[in-house]
Amino acid sequence: MVSVLKKITQVAITACLSLSMLVGCGFQLRGDFLLAPELQTLYVSSVDKHGELTRIVKQHLKLNDVNIVAVPKAELPELRILKDELNRRTLSVFPNGQVAEYEIIYTVKYQLRLANQNAQEFSFDLYRDYQDDPNRALAKSRELALLLGEMRKVAADRILRNMATIQIDS
Repeated sequence: MVSVLKKITQVAITACLSLSMLVGCGFQLRGDFLLAPELQTLYVSSVDKHGELTRIVKQHLKLNDVNIVAVPKAELPELRILKDELNRRTLSVFPNGQVAEYEIIYTVKYQLRLANQNAQEFSFDLYRDYQDDPNRALAKSRELALLLGEMRKVAADRILRNMATIQIDS
């Protein structure tokens, strides 16, 4: 019994020391994406240049040390957000006929044009369920705004994750 307690104590001490060394060295999960060197400087354009998705994508790119240029150049890659659209579909209704639950569909289409090449087009849909309650309209509108913000962040992450998978031949 004493040897079992001694082993558990040793494992706990080793785990605590390892964890404190890991935290002490400054390691933290940041969600960085390893983009190809050719994508470290690029031009970002959008149909809605002041849109929320465009802002979040630029923010994510800057966090990953990507230099975003203000003027497009043929020798630089371009990320162009073509479509950022929200739709909803009724999933269920209350007995009185009011909608009880929606499915929110967030569609994103974008192009990535590498330097002096044709653009590659990508698209994806994100789905979330949203329960509506007309008796709590203010709270539900705030919940919907938070849900949409989260969906835009997921979309921006997905765009960068896709960019990280692109192999560029020299």
